[in-house]
Amino acid sequence: MLSLHVDAPRWRAHADAVLLGTPGLVPVIKGNGYGFGRPVLAAEAARLGVPTVAVGQAAEIADVRPAFDGDILVMQPELPGAGAPGADDRVLRTAATLEAVRTLAGQRVVVEVLTSMQRFGLTDVELGQLADLLPSIRFEGVALHLPIDAGAVGRVAEVDDRLATLRAANIPIGTLWVSHLTDAELGRVAAAHPDVAFRSRIGTRLWLGERTAAQARSTVLAAHRLRKGQRFGYRQHKAPRDGILLVVGGGTANGVALSAPSPAQGITQRVKVAAIGTLEAVGRSLSPFHVDGSQRWFAEPPHMQVSMLWLPDGVVVPAVGSEIDVDVRMTTSTFDEVLLED
Repeated sequence: MLSLHVDAPRWRAHADAVLLGTPGLVPVIKGNGYGFGRPVLAAEAARLGVPTVAVGQAAEIADVRPAFDGDILVMQPELPGAGAPGADDRVLRTAATLEAVRTLAGQRVVVEVLTSMQRFGLTDVELGQLADLLPSIRFEGVALHLPIDAGAVGRVAEVDDRLATLRAANIPIGTLWVSHLTDAELGRVAAAHPDVAFRSRIGTRLWLGERTAAQARSTVLAAHRLRKGQRFGYRQHKAPRDGILLVVGGGTANGVALSAPSPAQGITQRVKVAAIGTLEAVGRSLSPFHVDGSQRWFAEPPHMQVSMLWLPDGVVVPAVGSEIDVDVRMTTSTFDEVLLED
């Protein structure tokens, strides 16, 4: 079993602080629920008392509704040609094309505008045609998805520019849904545009901002003493020397050893990436599991629900049934159990 142990008071204290410092907070509950799971985050959003949450896709609404009875914004835009989804007064849809605006007639709609992210949204030319279509929908405002690495000046300037473009196109903004503005940036744009209600969609900073409040742990399932040269595992590799083969809970189904690619910026990071690639090429890969105070090597690539670790002689072997710490990326991890501990 791979479990997540959460210091609930500390985790909730951080969420309360984000809520206090972010007027118009819209908690984002998407994907794997940032490791906690969508139902857990829905319950926490209800505890925070926010009127609206955001999900990534419409299919995620079902996990949120049992615990949260407010409005739900679906951030993924409606696809052209997909047909209108069923109307629901508690659901706000996102339109990123003029065709989608037409398809969503009569529904609550947030219109996405293209930013320097270049992901999706209406272009400046399309905005010129939007005003005539707004009477057909229940217009809930405009959304801007901003880049993370643009810097404060770049993000604030982009908000100012997009608002100027919207006003020139005679779009009654009312509410602006934004992503990736810091509290300071949000304060600056709100002060500069007092006629706009800003709604800040926050996921990572809200749920993972107090990272040490959550610790992943793996259950030790078996321990086998191996002699040098003894074969083991799916591929029947030979033990490099005498030691312990430790079998622990958590594998690829949980996201163990899976990672999102990141750009190698700077010579030091490039050297580290090259070194890791060289080790993996010769069959060595450092695992995220910690035993006796150190991060341990995989004995072979992780299986679907368990992993095999190599422990050299001299290491204190944990008892079967005990737990060991695991360092995992929360946004790519699925835990067998999430424990909120007071």
